[in-house]
Amino acid sequence: MGKKVAGADEAGRGPVIGPLVIAAVVVDENEIQRLLEIGVKDSKRLSPRKREELFGRITEIAEDVSVLELWPEEINSWGGTLNELEVGGFVRVLNSLRVKPDVVYVDAADVNEGRFGVEISKGLNFKAKVIAEHGADAKFPVVSAASIVAKVVRDRGIEKLRKEYGEIGSGYPSDPRTRKFLEDYLREHGDFPPIVRRKWKTLDKIRGKVEKGQRSLYDFLP
Repeated sequence: MGKKVAGADEAGRGPVIGPLVIAAVVVDENEIQRLLEIGVKDSKRLSPRKREELFGRITEIAEDVSVLELWPEEINSWGGTLNELEVGGFVRVLNSLRVKPDVVYVDAADVNEGRFGVEISKGLNFKAKVIAEHGADAKFPVVSAASIVAKVVRDRGIEKLRKEYGEIGSGYPSDPRTRKFLEDYLREHGDFPPIVRRKWKTLDKIRGKVEKGQRSLYDFLP
């Protein structure tokens, strides 16, 4: 048996709807090659169907997996920066691992990757070397695995919301269907639903447009 290696990554930092999901995956260092063999890579380069397939295989290979879902209610009540929220989230998900890793690779959310790693190290309840790098989900297979787990959990969360609210799109502000859903919901209910992150500037723009009675190009989508 070799050293225990963990990878941690998030999915859903930018959306206006749904959860921010942070995942950590622990494998024996001798199993990293198996992750490559099954096709693990940055989740953004994989189809939803492939991510779902790999999700099951990753959980079979991993010695431990931990997932944290931060829903809009918690994000909205947070008084600090988004980076600080993410540092706290990474710490929570890593500290909840039953199998404590010797080395942790993290996809850095801060422009200063070293600072991001140091802040996470400070919060850990176990001793480990923390390596935080930009693009870690494309560099380290164990981080790729964590990115897949996080993305699958977020996608599943969005699907549940879709069943409750109808077509909400991907939840990203750039998605026309997401913007149309938010505009329509605001017109009908006078407020946004509880599944949105209220500090996002996208909501202010939509509210201003609706209050002025302006119609959007999104109104004409099929």
